[in-house]
Amino acid sequence: MNLFTDIRDLVLETLAAMQAGGQLPEGLDLANVTVEPPRDPAHGDMATNAAMVLAKPAGLKPRDIADALAARLADDPRIDSADVAGPGFLNLRLSPVLWQSVTQAALKEGVNFGRSTMGKGKRVNVEYVSANPTGPLHVGHTRGAVFGDALASLLDFVGYEVTREYYINDGGAQVDVLARSVYLRYLEAHGQAVAFADGTYPGDYLIEVGEALKAEVGDAYLDEPENVWLEPIRDFATDRMMALIREDLAALGVKMDVFYSEKSLYGTGRIEAAIEDLRGKGLIYRGVLEPPKGKMPEDWEPREQTLFKSTEHGDDVDRPIMKSDGGWTYFAPDIAYHYDKISRGFDLLIDVFGADHGGYVKRMKAAVSALSNGRVPVDIKLCQLVKLYKNGEPFKMSKRAGTFVTLRDVVDLVGADVTRFVMLTRKNDAPLDFDFDKVLEQSKDNPVFYVQYANARVNSVLRKASEAGIAVDDATLAQADLSGLSHEAELNVARKIAEWPRLVEIAGRTNEPHRVAFYLYDLASDLHSLWNRGNDDPSLRFIQEGDFATSQAKIALARAVTVVISSGLGILGVTPAEEMR
Repeated sequence: MNLFTDIRDLVLETLAAMQAGGQLPEGLDLANVTVEPPRDPAHGDMATNAAMVLAKPAGLKPRDIADALAARLADDPRIDSADVAGPGFLNLRLSPVLWQSVTQAALKEGVNFGRSTMGKGKRVNVEYVSANPTGPLHVGHTRGAVFGDALASLLDFVGYEVTREYYINDGGAQVDVLARSVYLRYLEAHGQAVAFADGTYPGDYLIEVGEALKAEVGDAYLDEPENVWLEPIRDFATDRMMALIREDLAALGVKMDVFYSEKSLYGTGRIEAAIEDLRGKGLIYRGVLEPPKGKMPEDWEPREQTLFKSTEHGDDVDRPIMKSDGGWTYFAPDIAYHYDKISRGFDLLIDVFGADHGGYVKRMKAAVSALSNGRVPVDIKLCQLVKLYKNGEPFKMSKRAGTFVTLRDVVDLVGADVTRFVMLTRKNDAPLDFDFDKVLEQSKDNPVFYVQYANARVNSVLRKASEAGIAVDDATLAQADLSGLSHEAELNVARKIAEWPRLVEIAGRTNEPHRVAFYLYDLASDLHSLWNRGNDDPSLRFIQEGDFATSQAKIALARAVTVVISSGLGILGVTPAEEMR
């Protein structure tokens, strides 16, 4: 049930009647007519912009359209009042029976309340994390992992067929560095003194890998030249690092559908096939790029390169795809990887990258546009940095990792649920401060606690009601007489519940799961406000002693809140709290 969609349908039907009656001209485009919450709740329950967007094409004054529309809407039993404001905005107050019906719908539909068919079963690939397999995941990867995973769940909730994918960056020079670093730990495991040169990975996490390599091959690689051991150790180390990464993701509650190896693109003709596709479209050529911005001409050495004409698809400059030595640039396998995604039949691609990939957005969008002939859109989401604090100070780096705070450091300190929720309390492209003390404190300022406390409070009411002999199963509560729920604090809760189906569709349309976290905080706030009013006004308490019918009505409203909280936390990958300890 989406009450906003229902009322918009009513507005559209009324506008059609006005056209039939000659109050509006025929053939008006009604696509931009919206029904949404007013900016100021004091103005009403919903507002429509119909008169404002139709005035010019209709050749009428907005106020005249709004007055006529208001008069017709007021005759519908679902509308208590329709008031024109300003130049022609129309504010609507709804009949209380609609709020009651929303509460009942939440109880009847349960976890499916708010689910949408907006995605129409379209296939979407969400690629996230995709860290180099050279060590444990760090806190920056944590934010991308949580964002990508929540986004995938959100898109599933609104009707898409979602594939979660991790692109293993195991085809570049960094895995050779990993192999050399593991070889040093292998020598160390044999009792040799080693020194880690700049550019190698000195983290303690490779000690176990070096020892495992010794256990598997013994002294086979001692005193051997690099060309003998580099490739086998690279494969061995990559497998070990990916096992570690999978464990880290599991600790965070992230499970991928696909792990796709960059290495699998090399020597298989896949890169060549993607480039040939672009060549066939006249988008590959030999040329010389302009000097980079910020460099003087004398610093620039022009040379002919093989280029992708990405400017024809919205990029700022054309991009090299082949080095002067005939090897591929790092961009070439990424083109091939996205070519493979398109070939797998996805209708939409979403890439979740770190903030340092900002310069990569236009070229990747250009490649996907060219490869798919503009058929497959790609949305690239950048996750900004996370700053960690503990005891009021920046959190120290992990000794195990060597240079950074790991995902496991964070999860071990506060738990996966807290980590996930906090990572979604800011929009992905905004910096995030993660204070280990604040995310565990029990206060309104901690959104994790505040939402979980609302859920736990309602569960405590359900337990007490059951102990008092009041039936509080969802089927019984859905049949309760809710007509007595008329206090403004109760209606505020019902109004917020009614926003849920609309909210998830907006969040799914914009690929912004943080909207769910924000909404849950607001819903919890309305529940807490109602609870606190009950401390002063006994008639607002959820359990009315000796009055089972009234108690069930009030508990039905509270239970509907937990239905939505459970759904919302499910999207975020957070387990609802049954009680607070």
